[in-house]
Amino acid sequence: MNFTIFLIHKLSAAWKVSPSRVYGILNSSGILDNYVIKCYDVLHTLGAEAMVDDLSELAREKGVLK
Repeated sequence: MNFTIFLIHKLSAAWKVSPSRVYGILNSSGILDNYVIKCYDVLHTLGAEAMVDDLSELAREKGVLK
């Protein structure tokens, strides 16, 4: 849970949107359950910048981030 909250706040700062908006984007696109939670073991070993870059690219690929 702490990891997810940390990540949402990092994405919020990078995307310049509220944390609740980031949560909505990740949740509605399936990224939260199917990637962040499912791949926690790998993701938590990355630096914050790498995670933001990775999730931003995935969100763009899914069409939920411009």
